[in-house]
Amino acid sequence: MLSVDTPMTTSKTLAPEYSNKYLPWIVCFSAALFFFYEFIQMNMFNAISPDLMRDFGMNATELGKLSAYYFYANLLFLPIAGTLLDRFSTRLIILSALFICTAGICLFAISHSLAWSSLFRFMSGIGSAFCFLSSIRLASRWFPSQRMALIAGLIVTMAMTGGMVAQTPLTLLSEYLGWRHALLLDAGLGLIIGGIILALVRDYPPNSQPHLAQSQLKEIGLLKSWRLAYLNYQNWLGGLYTSLLNLPVALLGAIWGSLYLEQAQHLNRTQASLAPTMLFVGTIIGCPVMGWFSDYLRKRKLPMMVGAILSLAIVLVIIYLPQLSLTAYIILFLLLGFITSTQVISYPLITESNPKILTATSVSVVSFCAIGGYAVFQPLFGWLMDMHSDGKMINNLHMYSVSDFHRALLILPVGFIVALFIGLWLKETHC
Repeated sequence: MLSVDTPMTTSKTLAPEYSNKYLPWIVCFSAALFFFYEFIQMNMFNAISPDLMRDFGMNATELGKLSAYYFYANLLFLPIAGTLLDRFSTRLIILSALFICTAGICLFAISHSLAWSSLFRFMSGIGSAFCFLSSIRLASRWFPSQRMALIAGLIVTMAMTGGMVAQTPLTLLSEYLGWRHALLLDAGLGLIIGGIILALVRDYPPNSQPHLAQSQLKEIGLLKSWRLAYLNYQNWLGGLYTSLLNLPVALLGAIWGSLYLEQAQHLNRTQASLAPTMLFVGTIIGCPVMGWFSDYLRKRKLPMMVGAILSLAIVLVIIYLPQLSLTAYIILFLLLGFITSTQVISYPLITESNPKILTATSVSVVSFCAIGGYAVFQPLFGWLMDMHSDGKMINNLHMYSVSDFHRALLILPVGFIVALFIGLWLKETHC
């Protein structure tokens, strides 16, 4: 009978030696290009939200709902994604999901109906359910567990680079070409990444024995594997922590940051895109640093709790210090991205708290919570903004006051306080 503890001991063994020592890096980070690409789609509304609101005549609540269709697809397909990735070819699943995503982006770009745009936004979100899980699934096969926090941090760094591309670069591209043509170029990038994955990604290392893992999975069965993953409270606590520490990216980086700096702080569109860009730069730097630091300390809980406390302090400064300069916002957003990178520690925490053969299924719980944060908090943010708005419009674009934004931004400090208490409840794994 397979026990939860058995794979934990085998996962501590070193990775096998390869004739090409760079092969694990090539395979895993070629696959992670899919995560990079999906983060462009996840966060692109921050660059094109004024255009969408103007073209479709939407208010903040409607824009939040349109963006959230991407994450509804994620939530629906994540449990399925984890199960498929544990049992079938990771490479084939990545290519299939990437094709669906690219088709959704292309159709979204040419759609003039809000209903059809919602459907195509949902379609592009299906692929996103597979992007991070596939990268972690491959990393767990190609790297030893002692390096998983660092590897997870680097994988998330690639994703955050995609988020950064979705800020100022996409803003400038959409201003130059129009948002529809910019998204068609975005779809073309997906085809290029698909070619790279087809050429370089392999499911298992040389001389591995995948049939052993498959026989263990068959022994457990589908329902028991779901029960082991989805009834493990440690997985849910880690997932909720990640979701709450990811709120700056989900709200300020993905959709509302540029609009806030434009309308409440009176920056122009390009200037307003710079601070959210720095949020992703901070995360790009922070994810591998926090992963390495956690591995170095051989602790997971301590850096996670410190991250929640410092994130709370930074976001309170952003919300309540008036008349900050563009430089100050850039620095604060950079620091916020760096500190909230402690969210990445949840992933090795979860892989260490579950059977190795159920890595993708277990990590899908974390992804379910993280994506659920987007699906819940983006529409909630828009609803809070519209709650007492005077409905003023300029050039068919809804305008909001500082108090409208501040009311909605209170989601962030409340979330960080809850994350701190979650950190207290987590069980330390000592790597």
